[in-house]
Amino acid sequence: MGRRVLVAGVGMVPFAKPSAARTYDEMGAGAVTAVLRDAGVGYEKIQQVYAGYVYGDSTCGQRVVYGFGMTGAPVLNVNNNCASGSSALWLARQAVASGAVDCALALGFEQMPPGALGAKWTDRPSPLTDFTAVLRDVYEVDPGLPLTPQYFGAAGVEYMEKYGMRPETFAKVSVKARRHAANNPYAVFRDPITEREVLDSPHMAGPLTRLQCCPPTCGAAAAIVCSEDFARANGLTPKVAIAAQALRSDVAGLFDKKSAISLVGGDVTRAAAEEVYEQAGVDPVDIGVVELHDCFTVNEVLTYEGLGLCEEGGAERFILDGDNTYGGRVVTNPSGGLLSKGHPLGATGLAQTAEITWQLRGEAGGRQVDGVTLGLQHNLGLGTAGVVTLFEKVS
Repeated sequence: MGRRVLVAGVGMVPFAKPSAARTYDEMGAGAVTAVLRDAGVGYEKIQQVYAGYVYGDSTCGQRVVYGFGMTGAPVLNVNNNCASGSSALWLARQAVASGAVDCALALGFEQMPPGALGAKWTDRPSPLTDFTAVLRDVYEVDPGLPLTPQYFGAAGVEYMEKYGMRPETFAKVSVKARRHAANNPYAVFRDPITEREVLDSPHMAGPLTRLQCCPPTCGAAAAIVCSEDFARANGLTPKVAIAAQALRSDVAGLFDKKSAISLVGGDVTRAAAEEVYEQAGVDPVDIGVVELHDCFTVNEVLTYEGLGLCEEGGAERFILDGDNTYGGRVVTNPSGGLLSKGHPLGATGLAQTAEITWQLRGEAGGRQVDGVTLGLQHNLGLGTAGVVTLFEKVS
């Protein structure tokens, strides 16, 4: 890891439905304003900027930050599908840890269109061509439905066949997400829902219904990371550090496995988590709060096991025993997660970072998890990019 990397500040704007959202540059500017205020530094102190987004033209990052000063600091635009925000953080952390810079800004934003995600470039090969070919081998794809929920629906079917999990248990994840989001002013969907409402919502794919799929939303979030020397020189007293971090992609043999769980990043999540635990010398039982990539309820279930929060095949018992919420073993997605907070693709990883930072600083208000000193963040992009970051409270 090199030098210790501190989280000097975090910030975000409330997420919103596309019909009610501002433009990406306005949302991004709101997040940068918030993070500079939280860190207590001026933009002129930022030595590098990493801007994550998926749907946008090149140099959108410059468009956002130029309003804070055209300082000549390099701005790198990052697109790693839904893991773009955490990939930006990974790059910023690397820059500080290596000694290349002392202070870097990771920024994520997304101005999303309404409706299901679809390909924007249809005149060239899709990066998911090989993934989709395998999906068609293991699952009866409906050409009338978006592909993304079918990937995760197929993974849910595979999991149920392997471990006997019931469809209604997936629905409990959505109910939990709304219950947590009720205390998050940044979340889009904060009204409670029942298991029956989740199950009765329109069917999408496999065990998934509409209320088990994250909604298209817009938003922005940011984090400033710095060295200990920078903090001392500028009179900063950060309370959170990055203890370990890993970004992983697929390895050879993925397509030969014919596994939908592997196609949606199950292997990548496990590999990244194991790397992080080895780096930090911690056990997942030591972690009290986790923000994980619940783009669909199925993925939250898979991620419990991928992160080692429960044993393989033990996710259903983990949910039924309440070990994924307050009073249980670990609080997962106290923010409400992607299912309730929303999922502006480029912003998601940094919104997770903000939540974990607030939790470790004891600033999460009504959703505060008591006594946490370690927090884990997991962000996943199909195709595949998986980022796992372990944050620690600085004493």
